[in-house]
Amino acid sequence: MSNVRPQQMHEHSFAANGFALVAEVLCPEECEAVAECVSPGVASSGGTRSLLEQPWCASLARRLREHSVLSTLVPAQFVAVQCTYFEKSAARNWLVPVHQDLSVPVAERVSAPALRGWSEKEGSIFVQAPIEVLEQLVAVRLHLDPCGEQDGPLRVVPGTHDRGRIEPEEAAAIRATAIEVACHTQKGEALALRPLLLHASSKATGTSKRRVLHFLFGPRHLPNGLRWQVAV
Repeated sequence: MSNVRPQQMHEHSFAANGFALVAEVLCPEECEAVAECVSPGVASSGGTRSLLEQPWCASLARRLREHSVLSTLVPAQFVAVQCTYFEKSAARNWLVPVHQDLSVPVAERVSAPALRGWSEKEGSIFVQAPIEVLEQLVAVRLHLDPCGEQDGPLRVVPGTHDRGRIEPEEAAAIRATAIEVACHTQKGEALALRPLLLHASSKATGTSKRRVLHFLFGPRHLPNGLRWQVAV
């Protein structure tokens, strides 16, 4: 009989593959209570990138960081720096090509040769973070609904988080020859992943909703004079 603890199994998967599924982070009733905190306007638009400033969301981020398993994947000194809400359904449907998550929200623009890809979304400033920052970041996708094959699940290419920044053409070529994994989840389950992991999602083909809160955690301090827009 194996003496490996569940936490060790998640740590091994996260280190080797760049992602890990963590079951029963929230119970179904808690998922519905959290979903009710998202304003009707946000839900009707299909999503937002700026929830972390709301007290209920900041509290949930702290709870995730203290979870018995997630706390082994998110370093204790890390802070939550963003929470994005996605609601995919038959009415609001989209696909996302294979990519890495490179942009992070910061307090202001900074002139530094290492910084590129500046943009503005929902009134917030984003920049493509230096590689030494991207390699540290941890995302936690909290699923408020079950997500199966018909719900447009996230599809990941295991192990690609250790390849640094990958150009789009190379990413497509890697995905074409790799064995990708569709991350089917239960209500209240969390998917922890490295943002540099190649991932994509297809359109939903069913009639259910796929509601996800995507939290981003990172080191408290940033290089090149950068500051997080929000740090919880």
